[in-house]
Amino acid sequence: MLPREHALQLDPSQLGDRPADDACRGEPGKLRPVVDRARCEGKRACVDVCPYHVFEVRRIDDADFARLSILARLKSLAHRRQTAYTPRADACQACGLCVAACPEKAIRLTAAI
Repeated sequence: MLPREHALQLDPSQLGDRPADDACRGEPGKLRPVVDRARCEGKRACVDVCPYHVFEVRRIDDADFARLSILARLKSLAHRRQTAYTPRADACQACGLCVAACPEKAIRLTAAI
């Protein structure tokens, strides 16, 4: 994973009122969304706004759950162990709608390796 200084952080005001087609002009696969599982509460905002169906919300994998801190595990349990995953990350066009929509600020866009 790349250090945070290499991540693209978008503020919702940067997107304005542009429709998704205007906002999503990036080359597919150049950037990819990364979900911070310690922050994600599985509220589905990313699923709802992504025009390329990059996200899904489901039960956190046991291996990912085991890597969380004690406090993050408790938070995950409080939210029924739901978290976002990116099974179609290669389809991401880096519009940043997911970054702007996430109420927990759990998503960032990073350079694909």
